[in-house]
Amino acid sequence: MNGNCAQPMNMPTEPHPKLKLEQYLGIQIKRQRQAQELKLADVARIAGISQGMLSKIENAQVSTSLDNLSRLCDVLGMPMSKLFSQYDQQGSSALLVKADEGLEVVRRGTEKGHTYHLLNHTRGPKKSFEAYMVTMDDASEEFPTFSHPGTEFLHLLEGELIY
Repeated sequence: MNGNCAQPMNMPTEPHPKLKLEQYLGIQIKRQRQAQELKLADVARIAGISQGMLSKIENAQVSTSLDNLSRLCDVLGMPMSKLFSQYDQQGSSALLVKADEGLEVVRRGTEKGHTYHLLNHTRGPKKSFEAYMVTMDDASEEFPTFSHPGTEFLHLLEGELIY
């Protein structure tokens, strides 16, 4: 392999604005209600709130109480933790790292002549994922123990790879 780095695809560099909490919760409640094909009037009645209030919650026109959210989650059969679970991860689905701008890090293969640039990392309660641009040239030595438990993703830009 040679040491050339690929140029990044043209992707928007402006992040998507993070939704306000009221917007996010309204979208989640409405999606869950519609996925179960439940009418707004029925969900409101069972939850003990007015149809107007539920409509305002779904359309982010009000910041509702935790009690109302709890009752809506009960009616929709979902834990409150699920309602909030993805809120902090908004806008993190794509990241642009330009050529040669990834953070250079030292990994096990560094001593074998491999160069590592961190492109992205995601940490969660059960999973983690790190994306690296690994550059190897003709002088790089083989590194036979390049595997680990968990998710692995390889995308060869140029050359040959036996894995």
